[in-house]
Amino acid sequence: MKYQIFLIACLFVGTFSTHAQTPINYSIFKQQPINFNGKKGADPEAVSLMDGRVVYKKVTVPIFPYGTDVKIKLTVRSNGDRWDKSGSCFVVSNPEKLSILSIAETNGKFPTDSYVDSKYPGVVTAENYNPVVELMRFMTPFGVGYYSDNKVKYRKPVYIPSWEKQVVWEHDITDLVSLVTGTFYVGVWIDSWTEEGYEFDLELTYSNRKQQKVTVLPLVNTIPYVGGQQIPDNFAHNDLVKTVQLKKDAKNVKLHYITTGHGGHSGGDEFIKIKNSVYFDNQLVLDTVPWRDDCASFRRFNPTSGVWIKKDSASYISPETKSYEIKEIEERIASSDLSRSNWCPGSSVEPMVVDLGNLKAGNHSIKIKIPATPVEGDKLNHWLVSAYLTYE
Repeated sequence: MKYQIFLIACLFVGTFSTHAQTPINYSIFKQQPINFNGKKGADPEAVSLMDGRVVYKKVTVPIFPYGTDVKIKLTVRSNGDRWDKSGSCFVVSNPEKLSILSIAETNGKFPTDSYVDSKYPGVVTAENYNPVVELMRFMTPFGVGYYSDNKVKYRKPVYIPSWEKQVVWEHDITDLVSLVTGTFYVGVWIDSWTEEGYEFDLELTYSNRKQQKVTVLPLVNTIPYVGGQQIPDNFAHNDLVKTVQLKKDAKNVKLHYITTGHGGHSGGDEFIKIKNSVYFDNQLVLDTVPWRDDCASFRRFNPTSGVWIKKDSASYISPETKSYEIKEIEERIASSDLSRSNWCPGSSVEPMVVDLGNLKAGNHSIKIKIPATPVEGDKLNHWLVSAYLTYE
């Protein structure tokens, strides 16, 4: 009984013994607001940056000497923001190195070797700087939660019984276990520009099941999390090329690549198919058009999505003839139904994983080629791309 009380007390205050013996579910954030100059919430350990658009916390969880599975669960609800927004859950595991957090807190400058094309700071790994590693990329739906109680009338299609109250995503992030054990910083960024914004819950679950431990090497992250970073339309101007060093031979190396295209205007990179080509050591290892055409399946999460009417021909069973007939109807088409560059409003984004085999110690190169569209006025085309290596 004493041991049980002690364990529960440790879970409650958020501190643990150095080595875990039992599975753990760790609640990091609960009903945490994230917005632009809005409410900060009641969590005294939550730190807000960028006028509330980034929230992070210092976390301590056990070290698992034999490895463990790790799962992340993120729940998002609108607090009044009715738009779809880019989002990212990230981790900073090495506070001795510069990161977006340390630079933002001190109004510091990004090191010059973290720049791409001398214009986009904090994008690539550098001698004393690591771009943050994404635990999850996600896209908020249109207004789920705040608008789910029929504040917006007459937009719900007949095949949806009710709007969902929240959106929940779960990912297996076991490959990143070395970043999310011991003491680390975990944060969430949502590109909200409203005072109302969103609220979110974040959990990490550790199974304590034996797993092979791997090393993580951050490579690239183009998300403009903090001040001083630019809208990343860099791919419209040049390929992204970076040389990284492996200090020793590496086994079972895998490249993890997360990509989404943005630019919400007609003809923007959000709505057109653009190939992503990734080269490692001058070899083409990933050549794909990232695209999702299943966005209509997320309709129940998007009460405030814009809706248009489109005429269509429908085949139906006539009650008079008891046979199929065709008639012209008017059909709802929602903005959230439209296909997009590897995301839907209300979806998370899984990394693409490429097996690179075994690599020798020394320098290796990565090149990412996306024939993207540049920013022009209020046409804010850009690609959010992050990549990292894992290896034994």
